[in-house]
Amino acid sequence: MLDAIFRPRSIAVVGASRKPDTLGYKILENLVRYGFNGAVYPVNPTADAVHSIRAFPSVEAIPDPVDMAVLVVPKQHVLAAAEACGRKGVKGLVVISAGFAETGGAGVQRQAELMEIVRRHGMRLVGPNCMGVLNTAPDRSMNATFAPTMPPAGPVAFMSQSGAMGVTILDYAAEYGIGISQFISVGNKPDVSGNDLIQYWADDERTGVILMYLENFGNPRRFTQLAREITRRKPILAVKSGRSGAGARAASSHTGALAGTDAATDALLRQCGVLRMDTVEEMFDLAMAFSHQPVPRGNRVAIVTNAGGPGILIADACEAAGLHVTELAENTRALLAANFPEEASFANPVDMIASANAQSYRIAVEAVLADPNVDAVIATFVPPLGIRQEDVAEAIVSVAAGRTDKPVLAVLMGREGLPQGMAELNAAGIPAYRFPESAARALGALYRYRQWLERPVGAMAEYEVDRESVAAILAGARAEERAKLTEMEVMRVLEAYGIPVAPYRVARTVEEAAAAAQAIGWPVVMKVLSPRIIHKSDVGGVVVGVEDEDALRAAFHRLTTEVPERAGLPADAVDGVLVQRMMSGGKETILGMTQDPQFGPVLMFGLGGIYVEALRDVVFRVQPVTDVDAAEMVRGIRGIKLLEGIRGEPASDLRAVEEVIQRLSQLVGDHDAIRELDVNPWLAFPAGGVAVDGRITVAL
Repeated sequence: MLDAIFRPRSIAVVGASRKPDTLGYKILENLVRYGFNGAVYPVNPTADAVHSIRAFPSVEAIPDPVDMAVLVVPKQHVLAAAEACGRKGVKGLVVISAGFAETGGAGVQRQAELMEIVRRHGMRLVGPNCMGVLNTAPDRSMNATFAPTMPPAGPVAFMSQSGAMGVTILDYAAEYGIGISQFISVGNKPDVSGNDLIQYWADDERTGVILMYLENFGNPRRFTQLAREITRRKPILAVKSGRSGAGARAASSHTGALAGTDAATDALLRQCGVLRMDTVEEMFDLAMAFSHQPVPRGNRVAIVTNAGGPGILIADACEAAGLHVTELAENTRALLAANFPEEASFANPVDMIASANAQSYRIAVEAVLADPNVDAVIATFVPPLGIRQEDVAEAIVSVAAGRTDKPVLAVLMGREGLPQGMAELNAAGIPAYRFPESAARALGALYRYRQWLERPVGAMAEYEVDRESVAAILAGARAEERAKLTEMEVMRVLEAYGIPVAPYRVARTVEEAAAAAQAIGWPVVMKVLSPRIIHKSDVGGVVVGVEDEDALRAAFHRLTTEVPERAGLPADAVDGVLVQRMMSGGKETILGMTQDPQFGPVLMFGLGGIYVEALRDVVFRVQPVTDVDAAEMVRGIRGIKLLEGIRGEPASDLRAVEEVIQRLSQLVGDHDAIRELDVNPWLAFPAGGVAVDGRITVAL
């Protein structure tokens, strides 16, 4: 699919230059310097030779076939150069030049014309506005970038949406010894995208780990489909920039107020097994571990140290990362006690004290690796006088080489000998870190990936529902140019999709309200009905515990006269009063959905009621939601123990909540006119539950 980009047999550099301070010079230099195993053709109409290689006035003047062309020409010449490449039969096009859609205005049109040329000639396009591509495979050895360094070869494939970040990434890879299989800077990505790349790398034998620096998603639904399957075979690590809520749109629902685009990004990546990092530094911490270490069977970690302080720091960091500092087996402790001074600690962390030397590390690391209670080991070293880090590193390497089923990570703290010790460990495939938190974070990510591998795939539920009734309600509101459904319409929508609601009636007179209460049973809750009052509680628009007709009459008067006045509305803005059976004994939760401009419907679950936006104890997932997704949503809130039952209280029916989440997923998937939806509260009972209040807005 992308062999013309990553495995070309011949490359033309259109815009190759003799001037050392130009990109056209640097890209050609990198191809030559790093030994591209194919033909390289400089294209420069004013030079006979560039880098002592015969140059050609145009790509069409090259007598031999050209698989890939790198365009490093001013933006106004890109279209003509691309057209010439198409006529030549070039299959892969890498456009370094900027001045396209990223600049707006005429650049957008220029990019559209470039894509027309690419499609007409059946080419694949990387860029424009990128830094190039790289493949370290020995049979290619291609560096078609302007980066100043060439990373070592290895199992990591890397995609960067930012050219500047790409340069930084390759520098870090070289510094930390992270082996790269392939690298690509995609630029504006009107053609070759992240989706194309993860699909290509999934089948690449040299790639074991996929790293991505993302600024946006082109087709997030396709990404989800691909990543769900690929992450079962290879880990995908991603830094997605743009966590800020500065660009969040105004929202009328609780769900819309709580769900920014970043919440949707987190949800999408979590659903498809992609491990998200906050920083590039964190991504490299994880890449060092994922490149060479096995995925642990569990989260039980042993810590070996020559100083108590670092051992405690690592233990704290491990617990924070979801790891368990396990109790060592009795025979392991006995073996350690027989080899170390009595001042040492043989619990976990294993503190060998400052006198520990390289042989001490060899004994301790070997002992804890053999312990059946241990899934992974972190060895840390603070250099005392007279003991070289290189020797300790060599001891750790020699022991770890004999165990390929358990990950071993190292923390080397201090300056003396640090680079040499880290270099030796990294060269042997043992990730070495300067700080305890980095090692714990990386090992925690390895364990989270193990959890993903063992997680059931999940299935989409398909319930028997009344789609036609809901479509008619939504169409009616849109025909009347009403963005907000009435309370009655909301209840009917929920009922049409099998979501239980508390018994209710609508009353427009006090007599109708009294009859409604008699019919559904006392006590009742009364709510003002007005499309102009969104959050009823804020203006006193809800009266609970109405137990008799006198209280009902007083509540009706308050809701129809005092409440609209408090909301700054005329009395005729009130359409009536909803009389609803008062439900008690359940836990208040919230279910909701908001339409994200990139990801589509994003569903939410959390603790509900009037404090939902203050508590913010909510979890998001992108539609469609599987049964496994729904279960994780319910159990992912901080307050899950409230639903599981505390202090003798009965547990809520979590299965019923999961089913409602899946029914809402089906509802919003069937009707894309729904822009926002809240069910707040959903009362979760020990058996079942009911929707007590709801809100739905539609696109006009």
